[in-house]
Amino acid sequence: MSITIKSAEDIEGMREACRLAAEVLDAIAPHIRPGISTKEIDRLGAECMARQGTVSATLGYQPPGYPPYPASLCASVNQVVCHGIPSDKPLKKGDIVNVDVTIITKAGWYGDTSRMYIVGEGSIAARRLCTVTYEAMWLGIMQVRPGAHLGDIGHAIQKYAEGHGYSVVREFCGHGIGRKFHEEPQVLHYGRPGTLEELRPGMVFTIEPMINAGRREVREFGNDGWTIVTKDRSLSAQWEHTVLVTETGVEVLSLSAGAPPAPAFVPPEIARPRGVAQQAATGVTAAGAAAAPTVPA
Repeated sequence: MSITIKSAEDIEGMREACRLAAEVLDAIAPHIRPGISTKEIDRLGAECMARQGTVSATLGYQPPGYPPYPASLCASVNQVVCHGIPSDKPLKKGDIVNVDVTIITKAGWYGDTSRMYIVGEGSIAARRLCTVTYEAMWLGIMQVRPGAHLGDIGHAIQKYAEGHGYSVVREFCGHGIGRKFHEEPQVLHYGRPGTLEELRPGMVFTIEPMINAGRREVREFGNDGWTIVTKDRSLSAQWEHTVLVTETGVEVLSLSAGAPPAPAFVPPEIARPRGVAQQAATGVTAAGAAAAPTVPA
């Protein structure tokens, strides 16, 4: 399958889709606090999508060999690496949770993004993992420009994460996205600079590193066909943005007014959502529930 280069009209469709996906995360952020269940978070996300006029890309999604996914978003708690199915179990103080949202607009464009949230205060170890993973994602984003290579992105992420004593999950990767949920290219979060596909203007793909506090090995959990956990039960964190390769560099499509501020090392022209002033770097939601740290500690 070849890589789809998006036209100017396609890019506008992707901008809308990714902004709307990010706004679902904005809407649920104030509600993530001790006592809420991930099933309730899923319900809130679904209600936001209904207000937008979008639909969930995950609900009923069934790639070959998998059962239909049963929820409107993924909610991966603590040692769950990805594809966590929302449940009735309440979140407790100190938990970390990744919420991954993919929506489809009326025009048929897919928007994909995820964020980490810390429930309550959180431990130093949990906050550090979330911060380093966030910074690693942004370092990967900063490699994106015409003429660079996919290996440059993976190398930047791997070098930074492993330099902090963490490991990079290799079984799952970023992906192209557009009128399909998953397109070419595959975007690895490890690798060597100057290798793999050369980046060209009009390419749109996700960067979504999964970083483990312990070893990188993962395994399936239970029999739901989806949930992936760390093999050593260490904490895992993930952040995700969808990006566009522009004529001069990169545009982060999945930013919104409520998106966590980028780390201080990110150039302002990359870190800001188009036409929207970004919120102050408080690291705390409007309702007072502590969100994941998103600036260098």
